Amino acid sequence: MKTIILVEFFLYFIVIISVGYMMSRTKMSHSVFILGGKKIPGWTLAFSERATGESAWLLLGFTGFVFASGLSGIWVAVGIASGIIFAWLFLAKKFRAEADKHEVLTLPDYLAVRFGEKANIIRWLATVLIASFFVFYVGAQLAGAGKLFVTTFGMNEVVGIIIATVVILATAYFGGFLSVVWTDMIQSVMMLVTLCVLPIVALVYIYTNDLSISQSLIEAGPTFDSWLGGTTGFAIGVLFFNNFSWFFGYLGGQPQLSARFMAMKNDKDTKQGIIVGIVWTILAYTGAFLIGITAIAIYSQGSFADVETVLPHMILDLMPPWIAGVLLAGIMAAIITTANSQLMVVTSSVSEDIIHKTLGLKLTDRQLVRISRLTVLIAGLTGMIIALTSDSLLYLVVGWAWAGVGGTLSPAILMTFFWRRYSSAGLIATIISGFVFTVIWISSPLDEIMTSRFTTFFIAAFFGILFSYLYPDRSKEDSEV
Repeated sequence: MKTIILVEFFLYFIVIISVGYMMSRTKMSHSVFILGGKKIPGWTLAFSERATGESAWLLLGFTGFVFASGLSGIWVAVGIASGIIFAWLFLAKKFRAEADKHEVLTLPDYLAVRFGEKANIIRWLATVLIASFFVFYVGAQLAGAGKLFVTTFGMNEVVGIIIATVVILATAYFGGFLSVVWTDMIQSVMMLVTLCVLPIVALVYIYTNDLSISQSLIEAGPTFDSWLGGTTGFAIGVLFFNNFSWFFGYLGGQPQLSARFMAMKNDKDTKQGIIVGIVWTILAYTGAFLIGITAIAIYSQGSFADVETVLPHMILDLMPPWIAGVLLAGIMAAIITTANSQLMVVTSSVSEDIIHKTLGLKLTDRQLVRISRLTVLIAGLTGMIIALTSDSLLYLVVGWAWAGVGGTLSPAILMTFFWRRYSSAGLIATIISGFVFTVIWISSPLDEIMTSRFTTFFIAAFFGILFSYLYPDRSKEDSEV
């Protein structure tokens, strides 16, 4: 069985690297390497956005979370799905229009151009924020790859992390944004197949073996069969906001997702993306939730040393080898797509926002592409080191990154789009307060009471509003006179 699955993994890696290499044969200007040069269809970008947004966190972290918590885990899915649908419906077209209007390639550069009075400070702060959290995000994906190799092949976790790093670096290095998006599209379909097929097979298994999901929920623990986790009073609000809080990170503040909106060619392509993105989200999160719930009926609590390996265990137990290999490759696809996109965000921030725009170095397109590729290697290897030396859970690490970047930049984007009085001082206050507050909050016991994914958003928004009133931009004051 392991031989068949290993062969399928090997073929999958070959296909992904080959697609990345083929994209590298495109005439590679800096703008094409960073944002695709407006050459990618809307439906492809939507598949890529969804694969990027739903990493190993969804297939390993969320399914394990539902297995360990029961029905109340649904509020995570509701929060995330609501945030994704909101972003596609109300922000995607705005991002595309603003990117075209201001001729920008990155989210930090867009904010810098919109608030030109302190443009360079904004680029530096946004880059430090993104790079600080995203290298840990990449590390979390690589740690997920290590878990997958251990569960599937009994392979040493270190070897699995190194293999995943090589594949991820190869695809991002060769073709930049183009290769990442097209490989994302393939991998997004693989992820969706895994999330839709496995729960159906699990439900058939439960039915044919005369198992009961409702009875299993009762036996799993006193809170598993409650949609509110057995909480009452104030604790209901805490549970709801802690789980629903993922919503706030999707409101424009994730640069790896916003880049897909910015890369859209026109409104027609954006409409295609909206349909694909929303349908994909509903199918994927329904499937992931059902996987966690059905696992409770199939396995007893305490069956796994690491609950984040529930999904690969289910695949190996319920599927014939040749199908298991395809579905397990879907998990690896989730890991590779997100890690690639995180690397591209860090790369674009360094090469475009700092070296090209802030420092103003006079470099050719070829030199900028070389710098971008070097940044890919450095960021990827840093993520690998983090994966090799950290024991943190995927769910936890990704949650922190979601708060630090999404919880900080989402209010910044929303106020930039929809509030005319938002100022450059307000933007700087938003970024600094969000960054500092997240680090302090997650380092204290407070994060166990109320997650920073919720609190960071409102703290960053508060300081953004306060400093916008205290220090308005002179250009906006003059225009209102």
